[in-house]
Amino acid sequence: MLLDKLLSNLSVHVAPFALCKMSAGWRVHLPGPPGLLFHFVLDGNGKLYGPEGDGHAISPLCLAVVPIGAKHVLESDGDVHNDLRIDALPDDEPVCRIVAGSASEPDLIVGCGIVSVRYGPSLDLFDHLSDVLSVDLSDAPEAAAAFQGIISEQSKLMAGSTAMTSALMTQCLVHLFRKLPEESLKSLPWLIALEDQRLGRVIDRILDAPGDHHTVESLAETAAMSRSTFAEQFSASFGRSPMNFVNHVRMQHAGHLLAVGSMSIDEIANAVGYASRSHFSHAFRDHSGLPPAEFRSEGALM
Repeated sequence: MLLDKLLSNLSVHVAPFALCKMSAGWRVHLPGPPGLLFHFVLDGNGKLYGPEGDGHAISPLCLAVVPIGAKHVLESDGDVHNDLRIDALPDDEPVCRIVAGSASEPDLIVGCGIVSVRYGPSLDLFDHLSDVLSVDLSDAPEAAAAFQGIISEQSKLMAGSTAMTSALMTQCLVHLFRKLPEESLKSLPWLIALEDQRLGRVIDRILDAPGDHHTVESLAETAAMSRSTFAEQFSASFGRSPMNFVNHVRMQHAGHLLAVGSMSIDEIANAVGYASRSHFSHAFRDHSGLPPAEFRSEGALM
């Protein structure tokens, strides 16, 4: 099943969460997040407006996913008579607080945090998401317990908290995908594509060995499809050509190796299919905006 396939290859990292507490009648304007942003409603009711202007009703145990860079608005119940604009989400301490109105009598409490969710080390699970994705998890109280566990772990910062937080967020993601409406899958077209075993084999091959000599012909052969049919179906499902996708995975994998490993830049270049360090450095700079050495020294993540 698709969910089992996803979970067997899932990589989850959770940044520190903020608790947004809002009194009735408040509107909070939030900036476009630098990464995928999760809003989990702990208490109260309201609305969340995405970049396309559509309002999503939110209530306790609602999980909303906001795309990278998408400005959005949270509103508590009641006639709006107060506005608060946030220039940047706090990222310097766990469980920070954003207060709109009275902190002692909040009408709406939302946990907000950046979450990285990848299929393997290279493929962003929510790639191509353009608008807010909202799912009601009120019939899954285990999701609430998992999220409360995340807040607790981040407030204590004990040994093993990072691993525990990732495991708890993975539980929340299981509930999210179990409840994801069919129409919402249209905003994540590559998830549907993974259900096609032919395209799934291609994705797994690229992720398992990004440095192999992949061509459209070799990938079409893996999919057991003609070259033209494969290229057309792949581009329609993933929004990019097969070789563009291969390059994307190679650069994401290179970024991962630069950030967390001790391999030399020459070794990383070879691992992702480049015989020349200079060609690799040029391609990586075009993809990430930084040359490999500077990316590593700054501890950047893609």
